Amino acid sequence: MKFFFSVIGMVMIVEGLPYFMFPNKMKEMVKTIMGLDDANLRKFGFVLMFAGLLILYFAMDGR
Repeated sequence: MKFFFSVIGMVMIVEGLPYFMFPNKMKEMVKTIMGLDDANLRKFGFVLMFAGLLILYFAMDGR
C-alpha cells in the first residue's frame, strides 16, 4: 500500500509541474484539447497508456 501511495504521489507531482511552471501555455493546451474530437482524444489517451505500460515493463524487467 505504501508503494501505491508513493506512485500516486509521483504522478500528481509530474501532472502538476506543467500547470505550475507554464500556466498560460497550459490554458492554451486545454483550449486545443477541447477542440479535438472524441476519436482523436481516445487515440491520444491510448497511446499515452500504452507508452506508460511499455515504460513499466522495461523498468520492471531488471528484477
